[in-house]
Amino acid sequence: MPSMSDYSPSHKNLSAFLDWLDRRGQIARISHPVSIELEITEIHKRALAAGGPVLLFEKPLLANGQISDMPVVVNLFGTVERVAWGMRTKLDETAQNGAAPPPSGKAPSRNVTSGDGADTAAQTLRELGQRLAFMKQPTPPRGFRDTLDKLPMLKGVMAMKPAIHKRGKVQARVYKGADADLSMLPIQTCWPGEPAPLITWPLVITRPPHSDSAADYNMGVYRMQVLSKNRTVMRWLAHRGGALHHRLWRAEGKDMPVAVAIGADPGTILAAVTPVPGNLSEYHYAGLLRGERLSLTPALTVPLLVPAEAEIVLEGFVSATETAPEGPYGDHTGYYNSVERFPVFELTAITMRRRPLYLSTYTGRPPDEPSVIGEALNDVFVPLLQLQFPEIVDFWLPPEGCSYRIGVCAIKKKYPGHARRIMMGVWSFLSQFSYTKLLIVVDDDINARSWDDVMWALSTRMDASRDLMLVDNTPIDYLDFASPISGLGGKLGLDATNKMPGETDREWGRVLKMSDAVKQRVDEMWADLGVEL
Repeated sequence: MPSMSDYSPSHKNLSAFLDWLDRRGQIARISHPVSIELEITEIHKRALAAGGPVLLFEKPLLANGQISDMPVVVNLFGTVERVAWGMRTKLDETAQNGAAPPPSGKAPSRNVTSGDGADTAAQTLRELGQRLAFMKQPTPPRGFRDTLDKLPMLKGVMAMKPAIHKRGKVQARVYKGADADLSMLPIQTCWPGEPAPLITWPLVITRPPHSDSAADYNMGVYRMQVLSKNRTVMRWLAHRGGALHHRLWRAEGKDMPVAVAIGADPGTILAAVTPVPGNLSEYHYAGLLRGERLSLTPALTVPLLVPAEAEIVLEGFVSATETAPEGPYGDHTGYYNSVERFPVFELTAITMRRRPLYLSTYTGRPPDEPSVIGEALNDVFVPLLQLQFPEIVDFWLPPEGCSYRIGVCAIKKKYPGHARRIMMGVWSFLSQFSYTKLLIVVDDDINARSWDDVMWALSTRMDASRDLMLVDNTPIDYLDFASPISGLGGKLGLDATNKMPGETDREWGRVLKMSDAVKQRVDEMWADLGVEL
């Protein structure tokens, strides 16, 4: 069993993680003034597409022409490996030795299963998914050996309960009331034509009305359009935890207390975007990712606990009644979203570290940072699915499909209609899969993450009149303007598996495959052939 030294270390805050990445050649410090309006997005976009480093803008240029004294950090999770490191992945030999990353300009791998470092990341993320599956449906040890195997998992669970401190480093500087002004933050404008600056990496912290237990908290990432110096729009989807809490507060006629952390340790940030089981708070899950308890402290003007080591925290209330139009903003679909009304957040305080960093990102047509995170988290999904459907061999959400709209599922097929059962099961298993509108099911001899394999299976194992399953009037992403009604649309399942009696009466084709004996003979003579490949 690997020792803790085989894993990337736990980081108490964002600065500690950046220092660790810097020692591995993963930080580019930019001293040239760069505008927060559009220019940072364009530089970030190019760096991410090249698999480049974290970008730290030391002199962000504000809209009024002044240089902010608050550095801007982007592309923090612009590679799958950095996402995995943030989740305390096993270190490969290169990372342990502190070697520099590949030469600049080398095309990044867009597949978590290619490359030694990516293989290590995928393996650890899969193990993380196994721990989530264990917490979703724990099983007792079956003997001494199984007890030893489960011990690290149980220790991780024990580390989940947050530690509460009277005061946090995020409260070194405090601005209340009229002094709480969002213009002191270098908030980006990411795409041309957007109506106002947008807070893109907010960790929005909420709780239900009658519980102050950290176990009942929700932490999600919901973008925030700036309306004025102390007001923003809080844009969340109806099924997300923040929106569910808001409905509970609104039912009692009360504004909801909210805290927003901007910049935190990587485990806390990634906990906010991971599909944790419904019985688990993101605060507790952050402790699991960190391998140690998350430090929380009471907010100063709202009855909430906030990450003590965050860079910046916004405190305030989301109105029970007031809404405002949001957008249009560039979205992960590659289009501008429609203008819709969402609740208004009013600021009561801003607290921050003595020398805070402002963490930001952009969303757009993949690849963008959310799609890279989604690519990494794909391996977290697989054990959760396998818990319910053991016949699933692999599951892939291609980044090109906005990381959730298209899914490919490889199964060990056992009976007629098996592929259709899997389609219906996947669509209903996790809430985010209800937005997967195209689902392809293939056999276990097909690499679900290879479009070459998947297209071959579709073209040779699927009949359009027999193997399509169309479901209409189902929940769909309201951002998908291709659907006939906002939030309601169709889903298509494609059965690209080998067909068996009951599904076809025809003799089914046999796959071409060279014998192992011939492969071995050719392997042995290859050095003498003089062929370089």
